[in-house]
Amino acid sequence: MTDRAGRRRARRIAMGTAVVLALAGMNGPWLYRFGTGKYHQYKIDQPEYKAANGKWEIVEFPEEYRQNTIHAALLRTGKVLLVAGSGNDQDNFDAKRYDTRIWDPVKKTIKKVPTPSDLFCTGHTQLANGNLLIAGGTKRYEKLKGDVKKAGGLMLVQNENPDKPITLPAGTRFTGKENGKTFVSKDPVLVPRAEKNFDPETGEFLGNTPGVGRIYVEAQKEGARYETGTQDNYRVQGLTGADARNTYGIAEKLALDKKDFQGIRDAYEFDPVAEKYIKVDPMKEARWYPTLTTLSDGRILSVSGLDDIGQLVPGKNEIYDPETKEWEYTDKERQFPTYPALFLMQNGKIFYSGSNAGYGPDDVGREPGVWDVETNKFKKIPGLSDPDLMETSGTVLLPPAQDEKYMVIGGGGVGESPRSSEKTRIVDLKADDPTFVDGPSLDKGTRYPQASVLPNDEVLISGGSQDYRGRGDSNILEARIYDTEKNQLRRVADPLVGRNYHSGSILLPDGRVMFFGSDSLFADKANTKPGEFEQRIEIYTPPYLYGDKEQPDLAGGPQTIERGGSGTFTSQDAASVKKVRLIRPSATTHVTDVDQRSIALDFTTDGDQITVTVPKNRNLVQSGWYMLFVTDGDGTPSKAQWVQVP
Repeated sequence: MTDRAGRRRARRIAMGTAVVLALAGMNGPWLYRFGTGKYHQYKIDQPEYKAANGKWEIVEFPEEYRQNTIHAALLRTGKVLLVAGSGNDQDNFDAKRYDTRIWDPVKKTIKKVPTPSDLFCTGHTQLANGNLLIAGGTKRYEKLKGDVKKAGGLMLVQNENPDKPITLPAGTRFTGKENGKTFVSKDPVLVPRAEKNFDPETGEFLGNTPGVGRIYVEAQKEGARYETGTQDNYRVQGLTGADARNTYGIAEKLALDKKDFQGIRDAYEFDPVAEKYIKVDPMKEARWYPTLTTLSDGRILSVSGLDDIGQLVPGKNEIYDPETKEWEYTDKERQFPTYPALFLMQNGKIFYSGSNAGYGPDDVGREPGVWDVETNKFKKIPGLSDPDLMETSGTVLLPPAQDEKYMVIGGGGVGESPRSSEKTRIVDLKADDPTFVDGPSLDKGTRYPQASVLPNDEVLISGGSQDYRGRGDSNILEARIYDTEKNQLRRVADPLVGRNYHSGSILLPDGRVMFFGSDSLFADKANTKPGEFEQRIEIYTPPYLYGDKEQPDLAGGPQTIERGGSGTFTSQDAASVKKVRLIRPSATTHVTDVDQRSIALDFTTDGDQITVTVPKNRNLVQSGWYMLFVTDGDGTPSKAQWVQVP
């Protein structure tokens, strides 16, 4: 082709494009003839559409940085910590390939971080010093029935000696007194000494309550003939004298049934400046799927999870002290399903919404209520609709946090149930007698909904699936914004990527929202093609960042403001500011984000100065780093300034 012919062809293409764009501008639906996909793209790219509905964009990392992100947290540096661990991949687990990434959404840089343990299905929360506490993870992947070759299960080891505990090493053999079958322990176990019981009035000795240790055991050889069908007492081989008389095992059925995941005790603080994990004292209990929640005094409560033998931790909750970096048990026990949604209230008690991620009996610890950790008293809250569809539901503290209103969103039946709820339920914990009432409904029953609090007091709700882990091609490609003042949901732009199990969302310091993960069981409606983990990140830019107005500017000011104290910032738009919000950064996984909260700040303006005051209540404003946003009368937020409340 000659240069002249090439120029003529380029000119024709340009003229044709101009005609298409002109016709589209005059009559958008004309473009529909060229395909619904093209027209849809044309429509959602229009400025007026974005100003009303926002826009979604996909961020796809270079191949060497991709991973199956399970957990994410916004760090005080503005970067995002993306944690996969083994990423729900047995091959990664067997090869000890554990992944973590640091992503800078502004500079668009990605960094690999050495990951010391399998932090798949860990728990996490923000600490006062800006570190992220991470505790628990995976010791063993589940084994489905048919894959289990050796009969095994839980052995309760009892010690009737009141004078001393006893430790049994890994490899200890237990032989049934009735069935004569021998099982071997996989790990060491410490069995506490027996407790002496006395009559409180007479002082009379009433006998001993044996100390109990829990251990996973399995048969020495493969095959169904080594299964047991009933409870039996087991002699501990290798013990002599008093130890042999006082120590024995009790086990129910030891079989080739499915074996659940097992947890680890490991705990770390992630330093966002050094960008590395720092090992701290391990938990007392191994935990897989635990929730970490900040208490009134700044210590961290660790609750629930599957233990090192794959059993639900039996109500043994514990507390981490960031000063000593050590754990201790709570005085009393209370059991919850895994990943329970637990929030610190303004009175120092803990609100449990009933949301959870699924493991645990369907009749234990499922009802919502207010928990006093000190006394262990629990007051149930009535009125919850679809109470049997609370697994994989989301819970969000509605803004502003001072109102102490919570919304529970969607949810599904216990385990792999296909049932799901379209309900939202709202409870006002400041009411004399708090009771759940239904809020506006979603279009469809929704498991795994993601909810992020926005700086303008709205809540973005997106994603999820109707069926368990997206079965039947049931991902919900819809998003809505909840208006807290009007108690209304409005449909906004549809996400581009389906999100179900192992997904989450995080508000970024520039006012956008990041979405990650999704782990569908299948990739087709007939449930015949195995699903693939969704490794792409998606960013939603809300409507308030489109239109003619620019974001209010916010600069200067102190990096630290005491509770009850004030700080002055500079803004050329100070006169137009209508709201100031202090938003705690998210740490999210499995539809569980107990960190995020948006706190209203009182403020005054003087010229280009805006002075904000932080509330005094330490339960409302927990110690830590926050994003400070100002929002104008049109609902447009500034970019955040990072502020620490000591």
